[in-house]
Amino acid sequence: FNIGSHPGWADPKKIAAMDPFGHLTTNCYGTWLDKGWDIRPTIAVTKAHIDLPECREAVQKGRLKPDGKILMPTGQSIVAKAAIEPVWYLPEIARRFGTTESNLRQAIFRMTNGMYPELITRPDIKIFLPPIGGLTVYIWGDPETIPDEDIELTCRVHDECNGSDVFGSDICTCRPYLTHAIEECIKTAQKGGCGIVIYYRKEGRSLGEVTKYLVYNTRKRQEGGDSADQYFACTEQVAGVQDTRFQALMPDPLHFLGVTKIHNFISMSDMKYNAIVNTGIKIVNRIEIPKELVPDDAQVEITAKVFHGYNAGKAYQGIGEKDLKSTKGREYNYDQPSNDTIDVGDDKTKKSVSKDSK
Repeated sequence: FNIGSHPGWADPKKIAAMDPFGHLTTNCYGTWLDKGWDIRPTIAVTKAHIDLPECREAVQKGRLKPDGKILMPTGQSIVAKAAIEPVWYLPEIARRFGTTESNLRQAIFRMTNGMYPELITRPDIKIFLPPIGGLTVYIWGDPETIPDEDIELTCRVHDECNGSDVFGSDICTCRPYLTHAIEECIKTAQKGGCGIVIYYRKEGRSLGEVTKYLVYNTRKRQEGGDSADQYFACTEQVAGVQDTRFQALMPDPLHFLGVTKIHNFISMSDMKYNAIVNTGIKIVNRIEIPKELVPDDAQVEITAKVFHGYNAGKAYQGIGEKDLKSTKGREYNYDQPSNDTIDVGDDKTKKSVSKDSK
Protein backbone atom coordinates (compact mmCIF):
# COMPACT_ATOMS: atom_id res chain seq x y z
CA PHE A 1 0.00 0.00 0.00
CA ASN A 2 1.07 3.58 -0.55
CA ILE A 3 1.70 6.33 2.00
CA GLY A 4 2.37 9.81 0.68
CA SER A 5 3.78 11.98 -0.26
CA HIS A 6 1.82 14.69 1.57
CA PRO A 7 2.34 18.45 2.00
CA GLY A 8 3.51 18.05 5.61
CA TRP A 9 6.50 16.04 4.47
CA ALA A 10 8.25 19.23 3.36
CA ASP A 11 7.39 21.24 6.47
CA PRO A 12 9.61 20.70 9.56
CA LYS A 13 6.93 22.30 11.72
CA LYS A 14 4.72 19.35 10.79
CA ILE A 15 7.33 16.57 10.76
CA ALA A 16 10.64 16.76 12.64
CA ALA A 17 10.69 13.59 14.77
CA MET A 18 10.77 11.05 11.91
CA ASP A 19 11.93 10.75 8.30
CA PRO A 20 8.80 10.68 6.11
CA PHE A 21 10.86 9.12 3.34
CA GLY A 22 12.12 6.37 5.64
CA HIS A 23 10.12 3.67 3.85
CA LEU A 24 11.17 4.84 0.38
CA THR A 25 14.89 4.28 0.73
CA THR A 26 15.46 2.54 -2.58
CA ASN A 27 13.13 4.90 -4.45
CA CYS A 28 14.57 8.14 -3.08
CA TYR A 29 18.20 7.21 -2.47
CA GLY A 30 18.81 4.57 -5.14
CA THR A 31 21.66 6.43 -6.83
CA TRP A 32 23.41 6.91 -3.49
CA LEU A 33 22.96 3.24 -2.64
CA ASP A 34 24.50 2.33 -5.98
CA LYS A 35 27.54 4.41 -5.02
CA GLY A 36 27.97 2.37 -1.86
CA TRP A 37 26.37 4.67 0.71
CA ASP A 38 24.92 2.95 3.77
CA ILE A 39 21.35 4.30 3.87
CA ARG A 40 18.93 2.22 5.90
CA PRO A 41 15.14 2.41 6.18
CA THR A 42 13.65 3.89 9.35
CA ILE A 43 10.08 2.94 8.38
CA ALA A 44 8.71 -0.42 7.25
CA VAL A 45 5.14 -1.00 6.05
CA THR A 46 3.27 -4.29 5.82
CA LYS A 47 -0.16 -5.89 6.23
CA ALA A 48 -1.47 -8.17 8.95
CA HIS A 49 -4.43 -9.89 10.56
CA ILE A 50 -5.20 -8.71 14.11
CA ASP A 51 -6.80 -11.29 16.41
CA LEU A 52 -8.14 -9.86 19.69
CA PRO A 53 -10.46 -11.65 22.14
CA GLU A 54 -12.37 -8.39 22.61
CA CYS A 55 -13.17 -8.29 18.89
CA ARG A 56 -14.33 -11.90 18.96
CA GLU A 57 -16.54 -11.00 21.91
CA ALA A 58 -17.88 -7.95 20.05
CA VAL A 59 -18.82 -10.22 17.13
CA GLN A 60 -20.55 -12.67 19.46
CA LYS A 61 -22.52 -9.88 21.15
CA GLY A 62 -23.42 -8.21 17.88
CA ARG A 63 -21.48 -4.97 18.39
CA LEU A 64 -19.33 -5.84 15.39
CA LYS A 65 -20.58 -7.52 12.23
CA PRO A 66 -18.12 -9.41 9.99
CA ASP A 67 -18.02 -8.23 6.38
CA GLY A 68 -15.31 -10.54 5.06
CA LYS A 69 -13.18 -7.57 4.03
CA ILE A 70 -12.31 -5.53 7.12
CA LEU A 71 -13.54 -8.03 9.71
CA MET A 72 -13.54 -11.79 9.27
CA PRO A 73 -16.20 -14.11 10.78
CA THR A 74 -13.48 -15.33 13.18
CA GLY A 75 -13.19 -11.84 14.66
CA GLN A 76 -9.86 -11.15 12.98
CA SER A 77 -9.47 -7.72 11.40
CA ILE A 78 -7.32 -6.80 8.41
CA VAL A 79 -4.87 -3.94 8.87
CA ALA A 80 -2.06 -2.10 7.17
CA LYS A 81 0.70 -1.14 9.58
CA ALA A 82 3.92 0.82 9.69
CA ALA A 83 6.81 0.56 12.15
CA ILE A 84 8.56 3.91 12.59
CA GLU A 85 11.89 4.68 14.26
CA PRO A 86 12.59 8.23 15.49
CA VAL A 87 14.73 10.56 13.38
CA TRP A 88 15.14 14.03 14.86
CA TYR A 89 15.75 17.24 12.92
CA LEU A 90 17.47 19.07 15.76
CA PRO A 91 16.74 22.73 14.86
CA GLU A 92 12.98 22.08 14.86
CA ILE A 93 13.07 19.78 17.91
CA ALA A 94 14.81 22.58 19.81
CA ARG A 95 12.20 25.10 18.68
CA ARG A 96 9.35 22.88 19.86
CA PHE A 97 11.00 22.41 23.25
CA GLY A 98 11.51 26.15 23.59
CA THR A 99 15.30 26.05 23.72
CA THR A 100 18.29 26.58 21.44
CA GLU A 101 19.79 23.91 19.25
CA SER A 102 23.05 24.25 21.16
CA ASN A 103 21.36 23.65 24.52
CA LEU A 104 19.48 20.66 23.12
CA ARG A 105 22.67 19.12 21.77
CA GLN A 106 24.45 19.57 25.11
CA ALA A 107 21.52 18.12 27.04
CA ILE A 108 21.34 15.00 24.86
CA PHE A 109 25.14 14.62 25.05
CA ARG A 110 25.03 14.69 28.86
CA MET A 111 21.99 12.44 29.20
CA THR A 112 23.58 9.80 26.93
CA ASN A 113 26.88 9.89 28.88
CA GLY A 114 28.80 11.25 25.91
CA MET A 115 27.87 8.38 23.57
CA TYR A 116 27.37 10.78 20.66
CA PRO A 117 30.31 13.24 20.55
CA GLU A 118 29.20 14.44 17.11
CA LEU A 119 26.39 16.30 18.84
CA ILE A 120 29.07 18.70 20.07
CA THR A 121 31.81 18.36 17.47
CA ARG A 122 29.63 18.35 14.32
CA PRO A 123 26.98 21.10 14.56
CA ASP A 124 26.66 20.85 10.77
CA ILE A 125 24.95 17.46 11.16
CA LYS A 126 21.35 18.41 11.83
CA ILE A 127 19.90 14.88 12.06
CA PHE A 128 20.07 12.67 15.17
CA LEU A 129 18.81 9.13 15.71
CA PRO A 130 17.82 9.12 19.40
CA PRO A 131 18.20 5.86 21.35
CA ILE A 132 14.53 5.73 22.34
CA GLY A 133 11.54 3.61 21.43
CA GLY A 134 9.66 4.23 18.23
CA LEU A 135 6.01 3.77 17.32
CA THR A 136 3.70 1.63 15.23
CA VAL A 137 0.77 2.80 13.12
CA TYR A 138 -2.20 0.47 12.56
CA ILE A 139 -4.67 1.34 9.80
CA TRP A 140 -8.10 -0.18 9.16
CA GLY A 141 -9.49 0.67 5.74
CA ASP A 142 -7.82 2.30 2.75
CA PRO A 143 -4.82 4.49 3.78
CA GLU A 144 -5.23 6.56 0.63
CA THR A 145 -8.53 7.98 1.95
CA ILE A 146 -6.86 9.53 5.00
CA PRO A 147 -6.17 13.00 3.50
CA ASP A 148 -9.77 13.36 2.25
CA GLU A 149 -11.60 15.42 4.89
CA ASP A 150 -14.98 14.29 3.54
CA ILE A 151 -14.23 10.65 4.41
CA GLU A 152 -14.72 9.71 8.06
CA LEU A 153 -11.55 9.15 10.07
CA THR A 154 -11.36 7.63 13.55
CA CYS A 155 -8.12 7.87 15.52
CA ARG A 156 -6.49 6.99 18.82
CA VAL A 157 -2.95 7.88 19.90
CA HIS A 158 -2.06 5.25 22.50
CA ASP A 159 0.94 5.09 24.85
CA GLU A 160 2.32 1.69 25.71
CA CYS A 161 1.18 -0.08 28.89
CA ASN A 162 2.67 -3.56 28.87
CA GLY A 163 0.85 -4.75 31.98
CA SER A 164 -2.59 -3.87 30.64
CA ASP A 165 -2.15 -3.96 26.85
CA VAL A 166 -0.41 -7.34 26.79
CA PHE A 167 -1.22 -9.11 30.06
CA GLY A 168 -4.63 -7.64 30.89
CA SER A 169 -3.86 -6.01 34.25
CA ASP A 170 -7.07 -4.30 35.40
CA ILE A 171 -5.58 -1.46 37.47
CA CYS A 172 -5.84 0.96 34.54
CA THR A 173 -7.97 1.73 31.48
CA CYS A 174 -5.20 1.27 28.90
CA ARG A 175 -6.23 -1.98 27.22
CA PRO A 176 -9.98 -1.22 27.43
CA TYR A 177 -9.35 2.14 25.74
CA LEU A 178 -7.14 0.50 23.11
CA THR A 179 -9.57 -2.29 22.24
CA HIS A 180 -12.51 0.14 22.26
CA ALA A 181 -10.60 2.30 19.77
CA ILE A 182 -9.90 -0.71 17.57
CA GLU A 183 -13.59 -1.59 17.57
CA GLU A 184 -14.49 1.96 16.54
CA CYS A 185 -11.79 1.92 13.85
CA ILE A 186 -13.24 -1.28 12.40
CA LYS A 187 -16.75 0.21 12.33
CA THR A 188 -15.49 3.34 10.58
CA ALA A 189 -13.57 1.32 7.99
CA GLN A 190 -16.64 -0.81 7.29
CA LYS A 191 -18.57 2.36 6.47
CA GLY A 192 -15.96 3.32 3.87
CA GLY A 193 -13.85 5.45 6.17
CA CYS A 194 -10.53 4.78 7.84
CA GLY A 195 -9.36 4.03 11.36
CA ILE A 196 -5.92 4.74 12.82
CA VAL A 197 -4.26 3.64 16.05
CA ILE A 198 -0.80 5.09 16.71
CA TYR A 199 1.01 3.05 19.36
CA TYR A 200 3.87 4.86 21.11
CA ARG A 201 6.53 3.21 23.30
CA LYS A 202 6.01 5.55 26.27
CA GLU A 203 5.66 2.99 29.05
CA GLY A 204 4.34 4.36 32.33
CA ARG A 205 3.88 7.93 31.04
CA SER A 206 7.49 7.63 29.86
CA LEU A 207 8.60 7.06 33.45
CA GLY A 208 9.26 3.38 32.73
CA GLU A 209 7.77 0.18 34.06
CA VAL A 210 9.93 -0.05 37.20
CA THR A 211 8.79 3.39 38.32
CA LYS A 212 5.20 2.52 37.43
CA TYR A 213 5.25 -0.60 39.60
CA LEU A 214 6.76 1.37 42.48
CA VAL A 215 3.85 3.78 42.13
CA TYR A 216 1.41 0.87 42.19
CA ASN A 217 2.96 -0.40 45.42
CA THR A 218 2.79 3.06 46.96
CA ARG A 219 -0.88 3.35 46.03
CA LYS A 220 -1.79 -0.04 47.43
CA ARG A 221 0.31 0.21 50.63
CA GLN A 222 -0.56 3.76 51.65
CA GLU A 223 -2.65 4.42 54.73
CA GLY A 224 -6.31 4.24 53.77
CA GLY A 225 -5.61 2.09 50.73
CA ASP A 226 -5.65 2.92 47.04
CA SER A 227 -7.84 6.00 46.63
CA ALA A 228 -8.60 8.37 43.79
CA ASP A 229 -7.76 11.44 45.83
CA GLN A 230 -4.13 10.26 46.17
CA TYR A 231 -3.73 8.93 42.64
CA PHE A 232 -1.50 11.69 41.24
CA ALA A 233 0.19 12.36 44.59
CA CYS A 234 1.55 8.81 44.66
CA THR A 235 3.19 9.26 41.26
CA GLU A 236 4.78 12.52 42.37
CA GLN A 237 5.94 10.92 45.61
CA VAL A 238 7.81 8.21 43.73
CA ALA A 239 8.89 9.95 40.51
CA GLY A 240 8.87 13.62 41.47
CA VAL A 241 6.55 14.40 38.56
CA GLN A 242 3.15 13.23 37.33
CA ASP A 243 4.10 12.69 33.70
CA THR A 244 7.22 12.89 31.51
CA ARG A 245 5.60 12.52 28.10
CA PHE A 246 6.34 15.35 25.67
CA GLN A 247 3.37 15.78 23.35
CA ALA A 248 5.18 18.32 21.16
CA LEU A 249 6.47 15.52 18.90
CA MET A 250 3.41 13.29 19.09
CA PRO A 251 1.41 14.61 16.06
CA ASP A 252 4.21 14.01 13.52
CA PRO A 253 3.00 10.57 12.34
CA LEU A 254 -0.46 12.05 11.74
CA HIS A 255 1.08 14.53 9.31
CA PHE A 256 3.11 11.68 7.81
CA LEU A 257 -0.18 9.93 7.00
CA GLY A 258 -1.68 13.12 5.56
CA VAL A 259 -4.23 13.68 8.34
CA THR A 260 -5.86 17.11 8.30
CA LYS A 261 -9.17 16.24 9.97
CA ILE A 262 -10.13 13.65 12.61
CA HIS A 263 -13.84 12.99 12.83
CA ASN A 264 -13.67 10.75 15.91
CA PHE A 265 -10.84 11.15 18.42
CA ILE A 266 -10.78 8.42 21.06
CA SER A 267 -8.86 9.86 23.99
CA MET A 268 -9.54 11.60 27.29
CA SER A 269 -6.22 13.48 27.21
CA ASP A 270 -6.46 17.23 26.67
CA MET A 271 -2.67 17.34 26.28
CA LYS A 272 -2.90 15.10 23.20
CA TYR A 273 -5.95 16.91 21.87
CA ASN A 274 -4.29 20.33 22.20
CA ALA A 275 -1.01 19.13 20.69
CA ILE A 276 -2.82 17.81 17.62
CA VAL A 277 -5.09 20.80 16.97
CA ASN A 278 -2.20 23.20 17.55
CA THR A 279 -0.53 21.75 14.45
CA GLY A 280 -3.55 22.56 12.30
CA ILE A 281 -5.43 19.25 12.41
CA LYS A 282 -9.16 19.61 13.08
CA ILE A 283 -10.91 17.30 15.58
CA VAL A 284 -14.70 17.05 15.31
CA ASN A 285 -15.82 14.57 17.99
CA ARG A 286 -14.20 13.16 21.10
CA ILE A 287 -15.42 9.62 21.76
CA GLU A 288 -15.68 8.45 25.37
CA ILE A 289 -15.00 4.98 26.68
CA PRO A 290 -18.23 3.22 27.75
CA LYS A 291 -18.52 2.84 31.50
CA GLU A 292 -19.00 -0.89 31.29
CA LEU A 293 -15.54 -1.29 29.74
CA VAL A 294 -13.73 0.25 32.73
CA PRO A 295 -12.54 -2.44 35.19
CA ASP A 296 -13.47 -2.07 38.87
CA ASP A 297 -9.87 -1.51 40.00
CA ALA A 298 -9.42 1.14 37.29
CA GLN A 299 -12.18 3.31 38.75
CA VAL A 300 -9.49 4.96 40.90
CA GLU A 301 -7.59 6.08 37.80
CA ILE A 302 -10.50 7.34 35.73
CA THR A 303 -12.16 9.10 38.69
CA ALA A 304 -8.93 10.94 39.54
CA LYS A 305 -8.29 11.89 35.93
CA VAL A 306 -11.81 13.20 35.30
CA PHE A 307 -11.80 15.21 38.54
CA HIS A 308 -8.49 16.82 37.51
CA GLY A 309 -9.77 17.84 34.08
CA TYR A 310 -9.41 14.88 31.74
CA ASN A 311 -12.19 14.63 29.17
CA ALA A 312 -14.16 11.40 29.60
CA GLY A 313 -17.38 12.62 28.01
CA LYS A 314 -20.91 12.48 29.39
CA ALA A 315 -20.48 9.09 31.04
CA TYR A 316 -18.28 10.55 33.78
CA GLN A 317 -19.71 14.04 34.16
CA GLY A 318 -20.36 15.37 37.64
CA ILE A 319 -17.50 13.71 39.52
CA GLY A 320 -16.83 15.75 42.67
CA GLU A 321 -14.69 15.67 45.78
CA LYS A 322 -16.99 13.17 47.45
CA ASP A 323 -16.44 10.73 44.58
CA LEU A 324 -12.72 11.41 44.66
CA LYS A 325 -12.44 10.44 48.33
CA SER A 326 -14.87 7.53 48.24
CA THR A 327 -13.47 5.74 45.18
CA LYS A 328 -11.17 2.98 46.40
CA GLY A 329 -9.18 0.29 44.65
CA ARG A 330 -8.59 -3.36 45.43
CA GLU A 331 -6.74 -4.21 48.65
CA TYR A 332 -3.84 -6.63 48.38
CA ASN A 333 -3.05 -6.92 52.13
CA TYR A 334 0.67 -6.71 51.45
CA ASP A 335 1.61 -6.49 55.11
CA GLN A 336 -0.80 -9.08 56.49
CA PRO A 337 0.57 -12.56 57.29
CA SER A 338 -1.10 -15.43 55.51
CA ASN A 339 -3.69 -17.42 57.47
CA ASP A 340 -2.66 -20.54 55.58
CA THR A 341 -0.49 -22.94 57.61
CA ILE A 342 1.52 -26.03 56.84
CA ASP A 343 2.82 -28.82 59.12
CA VAL A 344 6.60 -29.15 59.50
CA GLY A 345 8.79 -31.58 61.40
CA ASP A 346 8.34 -35.24 62.25
CA ASP A 347 5.53 -36.73 64.35
CA LYS A 348 7.27 -35.76 67.64
CA THR A 349 8.15 -32.17 66.75
CA LYS A 350 5.31 -31.37 64.33
CA LYS A 351 3.97 -27.81 64.52
CA SER A 352 1.95 -25.49 62.31
CA VAL A 353 3.60 -22.41 60.80
CA SER A 354 2.56 -19.83 58.27
CA LYS A 355 3.34 -20.60 54.65
CA ASP A 356 5.05 -17.21 54.55
CA SER A 357 7.48 -18.12 57.34
CA LYS A 358 11.12 -18.53 56.37
